[in-house]
Amino acid sequence: MDEQTIELAKYRIEKAKEELEAAKILYEKDIIKSSLSSSYYSIFHTARALLLFKKLGSKKHSGVIALFNKEFIKTGLFDEKCKDILTKAFHIRIESDYEDFYVASREETIEQIENAEFFLNEIIEFIKQHYNVEL
Repeated sequence: MDEQTIELAKYRIEKAKEELEAAKILYEKDIIKSSLSSSYYSIFHTARALLLFKKLGSKKHSGVIALFNKEFIKTGLFDEKCKDILTKAFHIRIESDYEDFYVASREETIEQIENAEFFLNEIIEFIKQHYNVEL
């Protein structure tokens, strides 16, 4: 694995960790919609970091989701739970960002934070095990 790929993956994982921390802080301050958005972006940056190891990427959200599903879900490298987390987080973020009267519960928000944390940890462990890279 080349050093540039590893450094970019580390950068994206750091962004993912930062977004996860932001989601937690926003949740505690009862800023729910922004917390949901940050949870999603944590997942998005994590998925983008993983795709680097297959020399793949997309700046489009739908592209990242499609590539993740094709390369890691359909091949059985990850459980359907990860697909569901990514897809659900994307749809919730779209609704919370663009629907005028979207109301999210605190329960839904904490679930998304927990999902983002699970997703991040799963990907970090996968990269460590399959690519021998510490993030």
